[in-house]
Amino acid sequence: MEVIPYSESWKEKWDEFVLGSNNGTMFHLQKFFDYHQPNKFQFNHLIFLEKDEIIALLPGSLKDGVFESPVGASYGSIVLGDYRFETVMEIVSALLEYGKKNGIKEFILTSAPMIYETYQNQNLDFAMLWQGFHFDLHYISSAIKLDPSRDIISRFQPTIRRNIRKYLNDSDLRVEINGRYDEFYPILIENKKRHDIKPTHSLEDLYKLQELLPENLALFMVYYKDIPIAGSSMFLTNKNVSLCFYNMLRYDYDYLKPIQRVMYEVVKWSTEKGYQYVDIGVSQDTKADNPMTPSMSLIDFKEKFDAKTIMRNTFHIKL
Repeated sequence: MEVIPYSESWKEKWDEFVLGSNNGTMFHLQKFFDYHQPNKFQFNHLIFLEKDEIIALLPGSLKDGVFESPVGASYGSIVLGDYRFETVMEIVSALLEYGKKNGIKEFILTSAPMIYETYQNQNLDFAMLWQGFHFDLHYISSAIKLDPSRDIISRFQPTIRRNIRKYLNDSDLRVEINGRYDEFYPILIENKKRHDIKPTHSLEDLYKLQELLPENLALFMVYYKDIPIAGSSMFLTNKNVSLCFYNMLRYDYDYLKPIQRVMYEVVKWSTEKGYQYVDIGVSQDTKADNPMTPSMSLIDFKEKFDAKTIMRNTFHIKL
């Protein structure tokens, strides 16, 4: 097995491998990385080859001897097929050998949660732990397991059920799936400002992603008498999971419960499209000193939609 640096000539084969892999997401695609402004990040992606064919991929960046994955994305770590344990052990061994030969001092790898895998398999986690990696951080995230045989509203907490049924019958309130990020972005800015943070993406970023990956984005907008009052910006990460990247509302319209309504529409639409899960994202207290500190109120809110805890894990090793 050979590990080589990524070059542009591998772009098409890289993305083909991600799309056919067991655990790849849109965040692993070269087409996704293209939305970044040139030179914003210094990428040092790696390709694992066996008989000149790609067997695994690792997007990331190398800085001061530390290789980190993801960089400029939500999820990273090694992308691979549904392989036997022995093969995965060889992939991890090849990575560590490459690191030692090329002066890499540390690897920090954060993978997507298990729900993103087509065939859930913890071979990679165990192979990394056995060969010297350890858990560095855990982030608490929440996801709704989709089930076409179950009534969606009945899964939600009683107050949520009542509110959704009430506003489903309100002719002044409607939900559209459209690409009006120009209407969504002011709501996003307003929400983030309440928490003294800025959005991950600029408006230009969102439009660039829409241009590059039109099949991987969906924007649910909530309107009250034609006024945009809330929205859910969805990243359709792979065939298994739709991700609510931003759920935002105008707080002066909170009495209409637009987030509850849009969550119902997101779960309904994702179920009809054949996804297995809706990921509602991490629930950390961003103002706490410890980055793992859970946001109890946010977790409680998500559980009202029958969301269950999943973990996003970061692995670390010093060579």
